[in-house]
Amino acid sequence: MKNNKEKSEIEKSKVHIIVEIIEYVPNAVVSRTILKKATGNVTVSSFDAGEELAEKSSPFDNYIQIIDGNAELTIDGKAMQLKLGQGIIIPAHARHSFNADEQFKMVSTIIKSGYED
Repeated sequence: MKNNKEKSEIEKSKVHIIVEIIEYVPNAVVSRTILKKATGNVTVSSFDAGEELAEKSSPFDNYIQIIDGNAELTIDGKAMQLKLGQGIIIPAHARHSFNADEQFKMVSTIIKSGYED
């Protein structure tokens, strides 16, 4: 029997279509873990239109890639539009937030090891 950690990750050595891993849920932001390790994690998230992720910061760089739709991302007060297929690195310690003018999905990759200021 698998433990809870294994159940929360995507099955290894099995092909998947990243944009189909997670569905849109009305009036919600939903996330699913692809990989979660002590050294970092990869997560896929869906945002319904009108939803937002409140401003926060992280002690690690965070690579974001849009896999469906378009997203509004604000980093340290500077708003930008990210389109399907585009990616950006949110720098460690930067204040950032997401706003969904329309539905979008993204992959977030955080690597904690080897971090230097």
